[in-house]
Amino acid sequence: MATIENLSKPLQLPLTPDILALINAHLSKLQPQQILEWAIEYLPGLYQTTAFGLTGLTAIDMLSKITSSPPPLIFLDTLYHFRETYELVEEVKAKYKVPLHVYKPIGCDTVEDFESKYGEKLWERDEDSYDFLVKVETARRAYGELGVQSVITGRRASQGGDRATLQPLEVDSTGLLKLNPLFEWTFPIVEWYINENGVPRNKLLDQGYRSVGDWHSTLKVDEGQDERAGRWAGREKTECGLHKDYFTMKAQASKAEQDHLPQ
Repeated sequence: MATIENLSKPLQLPLTPDILALINAHLSKLQPQQILEWAIEYLPGLYQTTAFGLTGLTAIDMLSKITSSPPPLIFLDTLYHFRETYELVEEVKAKYKVPLHVYKPIGCDTVEDFESKYGEKLWERDEDSYDFLVKVETARRAYGELGVQSVITGRRASQGGDRATLQPLEVDSTGLLKLNPLFEWTFPIVEWYINENGVPRNKLLDQGYRSVGDWHSTLKVDEGQDERAGRWAGREKTECGLHKDYFTMKAQASKAEQDHLPQ
């Protein structure tokens, strides 16, 4: 019978449901720093995907204190981030000296490149295709080129929506391991950690924003609103596609292309 103590280092993939349940039972009792320590020891091909939100920044800071060789970062540049987000990327690079891999939509270095291929405001005309092109395809390309088998995410259960039942470790439909080290933390705890440890943060968070994504789908939130209320406001949507089923997203994007999506 498998126990936590006799698991291989790194883990052998794919994980069986029993092994995954065993791991989650163990990780659920640990603090985020301990979960990250475990991940460094056990998770193969480990990277951190981040859009430099508060939870991701907290994990970056924790990892800098745990190891001198933290997992490299992957930043998916949709080309539509706020200027303040790009400034934060540079600030984090300077402070933590962590290897950073930046991936953009395929064949596109600028907004002009993207819009010449797909037209303007694709997020309004076909939101699923937009998500696939700027996040999902970009992430899968990064994972393939870098040999990524496991990623650290900044998702938390208190963010609600599809994240409400979040576990410490998940396996997605492609077999990718997703570690959610701060899955139990709330926004106030994360914010406390950021302030206590002098972690760089997005300047927009001091202007009424709480969760920052692309400029065209991010709004300020009112006092007492859910922290992700400003993301895709007015739409029945809680995820950008990056944490949805990859094969479903790919099929939807392929169908849209066949239906004469502007190229």
